[in-house]
Amino acid sequence: MSEAAHVPFTETKAPESAERLHRGALGLVDISASTMANIGPAYSFYFGFAGIVIAAGLGSPLVVLVAAVAIALLGNTLSQFSRAIPSTGGFITFVGKTFGGTSAVTTALVAGVGYIIAISSVLVISGGFLSIMLQFYFNVSIPWIIFSAVFTAGAMFMMFRGVAVSTKLAGFFFAFELTVLLVVAIAVLIKNGGHLSGVPFQPSHVLHGFSGLGLAFPLAIYLFIGWENSAALAEETTNPRRNVPRAVFLSVALMAATYLLVAYATVSGFHYNAAALAAPLIPFIAVAHSVAAPLAFIAYLAGLTSTLGVLIAAVNSQCRLIFNAGREGLLPRWLGYVHPVRRTPVNAIIAFVGIASALTLGWALGHWIGGSSGSLDALTFFFESSSMGTILILFVYLASNVALPFFYRKYRPAEFNIIKHVVLPALGVVAIAIPIYYLFKPPIPQPYYWFPYVGLGIVAVSILYSIWLVRRDPGLGDRVGSIIADE
Repeated sequence: MSEAAHVPFTETKAPESAERLHRGALGLVDISASTMANIGPAYSFYFGFAGIVIAAGLGSPLVVLVAAVAIALLGNTLSQFSRAIPSTGGFITFVGKTFGGTSAVTTALVAGVGYIIAISSVLVISGGFLSIMLQFYFNVSIPWIIFSAVFTAGAMFMMFRGVAVSTKLAGFFFAFELTVLLVVAIAVLIKNGGHLSGVPFQPSHVLHGFSGLGLAFPLAIYLFIGWENSAALAEETTNPRRNVPRAVFLSVALMAATYLLVAYATVSGFHYNAAALAAPLIPFIAVAHSVAAPLAFIAYLAGLTSTLGVLIAAVNSQCRLIFNAGREGLLPRWLGYVHPVRRTPVNAIIAFVGIASALTLGWALGHWIGGSSGSLDALTFFFESSSMGTILILFVYLASNVALPFFYRKYRPAEFNIIKHVVLPALGVVAIAIPIYYLFKPPIPQPYYWFPYVGLGIVAVSILYSIWLVRRDPGLGDRVGSIIADE
């Protein structure tokens, strides 16, 4: 019997009328490339690492290493779930199948809000990066919102055309940016080979100790956001029970190695001078310029293509989470609509991008009303929205780690493994919970101090709404996980 056919628990089958995506459109290479394009190493590192440097100083590469370990542990959790019940719903399905309808709706809301807030940072920085580039090379000042609107419209057009087309384009962008990152990092290390040391990985060089680690940790996790992309593409993937776990581990391993190399090269390129490291807008491009001006220009191009790749790959995967939640009735059902020809979740794409755009407008209005319109730059929004969105996503990661042992004990007791299903997820909980704890401990600068409390408020409201919805629709819990990717 094939692995795909081995489902040792009774499922509530999806209705025959359930909308289905384009099954079998993607292979292992496609979803791996899409996952890494979603991570967007150039885009994420250029802007995310600048924030990490401000929070953690010379010890920033160590923070990245801690985040990589946490993500690797989560990779085990996602892989184990995907082998059992591959689903476009990802963590929403996994947590909901374990703990019931209330947890499923709560996870859908928290994950949906978190990903939408996070994707809003991508919408803004896609235009912001081109604006920065034009200002640097041509001294031309064009508002980032114009470029962001054009890039967002173009990305949506590609996603409407079909998952295979948009995924391949995102994969092409990823290949270019990865090549540039590696070439620049190696060039920097060669130039500075005479004074390399282990300073960036020494805990004593993390600014403000655990408080600095806690403040920098969400941004370090943000570098990897998108690593779970392949799970959301399960329904469109050939043999998802095998290919999704492979794509997860391949993507996490390659991105972790890339980030550690590039982070170490960046800190080393500034000769371990904390003040100099924190001064540039984008430290990596500054260090590339110190090696050769043409390298800096190529690095700028890689950052631009990376933001576009992230925009396509992230919306492609993350909108499918709310699509599946709509399809199963956890969220409004119109989100579960599929285009009859191209088999793309058009309503979910429109809702995902539309709400993210509205959040961007709301953030801008908040700054205007508060009298701080001077800080309406793309980088300020990036740091704030990426931190807030990542905190909510961290809550979802925690819930999935907690759910894994209960799921296997309940549904697959014969396959239960103490290491895979208890020890590793428990370590994942610790790896995420400790830095989150330090996010609540002052001194944390404004507005970041309020973000964890806002996150808890969103979770509380989501739980109350979920309880009301499940009481109104008692059959909701039975529909969670009813649509399996390969069935």
